[in-house]
Amino acid sequence: MASAAIEQLERSQRRRLDKFNERRTELAQAALQTLSELGYARTSLREIAQNSAFSHGVLHYYFADKVDLIMCCVRHYKAQCVTRYDHIIASASSYDEMTDGFVAAMAQTLADEATLHRLWYDLRAQSLFEPAFRADVAEIDKSLQDMIWRIIARLAALAGAPQTLPPPLLYAMFDGLFQQALLKHLSGEAGATTELQAGIRLLLSRIFPAAA
Repeated sequence: MASAAIEQLERSQRRRLDKFNERRTELAQAALQTLSELGYARTSLREIAQNSAFSHGVLHYYFADKVDLIMCCVRHYKAQCVTRYDHIIASASSYDEMTDGFVAAMAQTLADEATLHRLWYDLRAQSLFEPAFRADVAEIDKSLQDMIWRIIARLAALAGAPQTLPPPLLYAMFDGLFQQALLKHLSGEAGATTELQAGIRLLLSRIFPAAA
């Protein structure tokens, strides 16, 4: 009997924790747009509350501080980002088809989600100064690196041509291209997405010269 009571109590505690985390995710998702528009330095829990349907007290109940809320927002968003290309990887039947899908998707997310990507780069820069960000930023960075590696590995298989560059270097190259294009896009340069697409194709042609 005691064992059954303990098991029931543990299930109840897990349900409460699951509901609490679900609510945190809902609040973080609702606050994401405000965060992406204002950035880290100009955002406070009070500012987020004023720009959302939630009170300052509610945000304080679910999040310890601004850092907790911001990292919850970015983790949630980036968890969706890292699966963005999975359907392209799974469905592409040729190197050219895979390349076209990858290039188009990169340009699309630059055009549609520029402020969200800006928030990510803002936090990554802040992690150089804020130790509280570093573990989460490193984890997200690793998931993005793995995403690029899955893309390149699939391209290599479709091209029938091995590539020898290590995952960190591949990620740094594609991330650098994207960050430069994002800055130009946010600055109002009309050709930012086209330049990004051309840069990705040029980089792939260097990685897989035989396929190019």
